[in-house]
Amino acid sequence: MGTRLLSKIIVPIFFNTRKLPNLTRESKIVVYTGTNCTITRNYAKGKDRGKDKKDKSKIEINPTMMSELVSVDKLKGRCQNAIEKMKEDFAKNLSLRSTTGAIDTLPIKYDGKDYELQELAQIVRKNPKTLVINFSSFPQVIPDVLKAIHNSGLNLNPQQDGTTLYVPVPKVTKEHREVLAKSAKGLYIKCRDAVKDIQNDYIKKNKKQTTVSEDLIFSVNKQITALCDEYLIEAKKIYETKHNELLGK
Repeated sequence: MGTRLLSKIIVPIFFNTRKLPNLTRESKIVVYTGTNCTITRNYAKGKDRGKDKKDKSKIEINPTMMSELVSVDKLKGRCQNAIEKMKEDFAKNLSLRSTTGAIDTLPIKYDGKDYELQELAQIVRKNPKTLVINFSSFPQVIPDVLKAIHNSGLNLNPQQDGTTLYVPVPKVTKEHREVLAKSAKGLYIKCRDAVKDIQNDYIKKNKKQTTVSEDLIFSVNKQITALCDEYLIEAKKIYETKHNELLGK
């Protein structure tokens, strides 16, 4: 009698346990009494999902290892120069108000050399709405100056009278802000492409190396990409700040 009663209890338990779902590492049995089983699952929080994967994919930059194939300081210097050039272009060409100061430093290319406008002409603010640029000493540069002003993004429309340019200073309109913002994007893209060209230049040269292991070349090239990415992130932040400033955000 006792054996039959025991079998009635054990057999259902045996068959019920076979019907339990497959347990994973995330599952945890909390209570198990007779034929009843309570299961809880511990799920990773949304912000923690993929965290380990991201950490593993991050490239650690090792200047000592990189220096076996490239000059790290020179690489950094070239990338930084590209960013500084973008910042200079922002300052010179993307002024919300076309002041005398912005015109003074406008870059002019003449006869294969680079000049600032103030080196080639006398610039005077006739009144709050008009700039007067006198080219009596170098009248031959006027065509190059007109071209530079047109491409500057300053939204200026100079009028020529002999060796003098009269430049009306426009009001800061929404359209003017949008033009400047568009110019800012163009200068940012130019900087971004310059950094990528630097990156590709170093990577291509490394791939031609024959006196070092392929593993070293692969690792260093990964680090070059990671290093250049840092400069690209910096350039994008500078651009976004300038873009928002120009649009009044």
